[in-house]
Amino acid sequence: MRYQFQSNRGEFSYRPSLFTDAIKILVSVNFGIFLLQSLSGAERMFFELFGLVPKLIWSEFMIWQPVTYLFFHGGIWHVLINMFVLWMFGSELERLWGKQHFLKYYFVTGVGSGIITAIFALHSTTPVVGASGAVFGVLLAYGLTYPNRTVYLYGIIPIKSILFVIGIGVLAFISSFDGTTQISHITHLAGMAIGYVMLKRRWQWKDIWFSIRKKTLEYQLLREEKKMSRRQELEQDIDRLLDKINRGGFHSLSEDEEQKLYENSKSLSRHKKKD
Repeated sequence: MRYQFQSNRGEFSYRPSLFTDAIKILVSVNFGIFLLQSLSGAERMFFELFGLVPKLIWSEFMIWQPVTYLFFHGGIWHVLINMFVLWMFGSELERLWGKQHFLKYYFVTGVGSGIITAIFALHSTTPVVGASGAVFGVLLAYGLTYPNRTVYLYGIIPIKSILFVIGIGVLAFISSFDGTTQISHITHLAGMAIGYVMLKRRWQWKDIWFSIRKKTLEYQLLREEKKMSRRQELEQDIDRLLDKINRGGFHSLSEDEEQKLYENSKSLSRHKKKD
């Protein structure tokens, strides 16, 4: 958390900086890319290559799109509103969580909502652009973290932040049934859903990796135990048949026992080669 400190006549005071580190980076990059796409005169090309086009992700394997679509916007008001909401609600979350955790939350909700959008619209060729999936995740986090904070709808109507977030979510859900809209409400809802799971489950990636590694090792150990058990069975069968040969000669074996001795010897040999 960055503060500006001032000392005057022995008095000590502080105030938060206007932009926190992560917010400063995200806002700068988004406005920089918007300026680039606007001046290039090739927005359509940018959107097809770096926007989220579900059909291209699956057919052309453009796996970078669920990440890059977050940094492209459909117009000046689109980027202005997204960045304003990100700054307004994200700054305090970053001060609470820290830069690293805030960026992880931002990108998991943003990229995750992009992947879900691509799954729900497999054959769509319409590019989806904008940071709204991540921004809606940030909105949800603010509402759950500071449920009783007052926000002002349209700058004049006071409302509790949790009620504001619920209202935004309900509106996005209802609007998702409108087939004529150009807004990807499923992306907004997915961002909020992923954010909710992250906040409630408190996932730690190290714990997830440890759990996966543990299950893998347990599976490998179980396979080894089964292989050892099978090898012991083969050795016991072979020893029994060899003892019979020692006592009465090879001709004392029946045809089935001869076949079993041959097959078990081959199986045991294969096991030893694998080891």
